Amino acid sequence: MNRGNSQPVLEAMRSEFPFLADATEAYALGDVWGRTVLDDRTRQIAAVAAFAAMGETGMMSVHAGYALNIGVPAEELKEAIYLVTVTSGFPPAIAASQALSKVIAQHAVTPGGKQK
Repeated sequence: MNRGNSQPVLEAMRSEFPFLADATEAYALGDVWGRTVLDDRTRQIAAVAAFAAMGETGMMSVHAGYALNIGVPAEELKEAIYLVTVTSGFPPAIAASQALSKVIAQHAVTPGGKQK
């Protein structure tokens, strides 16, 4: 979860699919992400790896951005992507690595265009 910050994917979904947004918010963000057994850092790394293994690079990118925002180093996310080669093979890992590279590059530049 991106605690306290805007959820752009959720908010975009809310305009056309409010019932899906409500269900996502209640279950995924509430019941699942609201648990405290894992800290946010661990949860985001796990989400990045899971979405990468499934080939869901869009959602993987969203969670990679959240992970970077809470201080997870890019190198740790890269390592999580490398692990995907074992569970899902090279094609999903390569696709995830390309998506992650874009997220890292976007994260390195602030909205004003300055390097962080």
